[in-house]
Amino acid sequence: MFTFPARQPLFPEIVALHGRWLRGDALIFGERRCSWPEFAARTRAFALGLNRLGLGHGDRVAVVMDNSLDMAVGLFGIMSAGAVSVPLNVNVTGESLASMIVDAKAKCILASNSQQSRIDGLKDRLAEIAPVRITTGPARCGWHAWESLFEVEPSDAELPEIAGDDLMNVIYSSGTTGQPKGIAHTHRGRLDWACDLAIALRYRPGAKTLVNLGMYSNISWVAMLCTMLVGGTLVIERGYDASASLDAIESHRIDNLSMVPLQYQRMAVEQRRKPRDVSSLGGVMCCGSPLRENLKRELFSLLPCGVIELYGLTEGIITTLQPEDAEGRWSSVGKPLAGTDIRIVGDDGRETAPGEPGEIVSRGRITMPGYLDREDATLEARWVDDRGRDWLRSGDIGRIDEDGFLYIVDRKKDMILSGGQNIYPSDIEAVLAQHPAVAELAVIPARSERWGETPVALVVAAEAGESPASLQAWCNERVGRQQRIADVVFLDELPRNHNGKILKKELRARFAHLSYR
Repeated sequence: MFTFPARQPLFPEIVALHGRWLRGDALIFGERRCSWPEFAARTRAFALGLNRLGLGHGDRVAVVMDNSLDMAVGLFGIMSAGAVSVPLNVNVTGESLASMIVDAKAKCILASNSQQSRIDGLKDRLAEIAPVRITTGPARCGWHAWESLFEVEPSDAELPEIAGDDLMNVIYSSGTTGQPKGIAHTHRGRLDWACDLAIALRYRPGAKTLVNLGMYSNISWVAMLCTMLVGGTLVIERGYDASASLDAIESHRIDNLSMVPLQYQRMAVEQRRKPRDVSSLGGVMCCGSPLRENLKRELFSLLPCGVIELYGLTEGIITTLQPEDAEGRWSSVGKPLAGTDIRIVGDDGRETAPGEPGEIVSRGRITMPGYLDREDATLEARWVDDRGRDWLRSGDIGRIDEDGFLYIVDRKKDMILSGGQNIYPSDIEAVLAQHPAVAELAVIPARSERWGETPVALVVAAEAGESPASLQAWCNERVGRQQRIADVVFLDELPRNHNGKILKKELRARFAHLSYR
């Protein structure tokens, strides 16, 4: 019997088809606009230009660029060429940047004008890496000019065939300290990921999405891929400014937004100072670090659509708390995406009883195939159930209530072992964050002669006048006996990564000298 072949289109083909059928803007960056036909033509031309330079199937391209319309063209052009994009955090040190480029075994570096000199300054570290270099700025010795890749090609020029299992991109989740670890994603995996997320985050056809985090961040990839999937418009900002973002939401009638708690905190302050029309918003997502209950409630009062809190790892674990489920569950991060599953596993490697905390593990089609060239790390992230099925370890401690809603207890590595008892810093932080004198805080372990470890609170003050002793007493009256903090230390600021997550590893190293009885 004859049947029509049903090959699944991947993102390069989806972009090409949108370019054929859609006429609206694909990209907006300041005064620059790029329609869907133009975007499809530019990504195709850039892909063919990469192929002419000898770059193709499986070759890794390190993308060291500031947010721009060109960066979007570059990222999607790389995937159309059959190559693998490796977008890197431009805010890390030169040494960290070089480590990630070397770890990725990049064959090419694509750099914006402002980053070209940085790469040149790393020539000793990159001597054997990335022989092909492309810049959007003036091309110095050893560099290809960006526009040179857009030479006119015959209309019948062929792009490489791409399979679903081919690598599409690699995300380095941190790159600030320690050994780099690239998280690999395939073309089919990224398409499945975008399909499931677009449903959960309420992307409609033609949606306008604001992107104001670095486009190397997986949070920005949520916005980019979901918007590309539905044929929408990416409104790209060079960086984050609360006032500018609110102006953009109002003027462009933005539908979707993906940001981290620190951004929403600043946006809430700005919206109270000078209200804008945000009624166009239909899908607002917050992720990257815990969204405190008081801020979440405030956002529900400021945004008619409420907020979808997303808990997830770039490796592939995702849950969402939908606005309709938030009341009475303000500290929950919801349920897994449709088609994925999660379980809670104890220290003994077995599933915990309902309601008991343990490590969150997940399985589903959005899971990464593994860490780039790191089978050891991939195996470490594996948990096998009693049926022999592989699950992805999260490294996070959570619990599931009787209605199936997930609650994050803490990072496994942040857990404090005091007198043989597990203490979760996030429980203490949730209490101390309610004090009006506390703007930001982090609870870390310190040495204790009596208990082994004891919790200490590092606090950024919201107002002057509160003493460490009074704040400590206030907290200890409201937490369990074993959770009592040994000290309060005031700081001017807390170290954060590019997604606004507090870097507790840095804090633990900085205050390793603290010791208590």
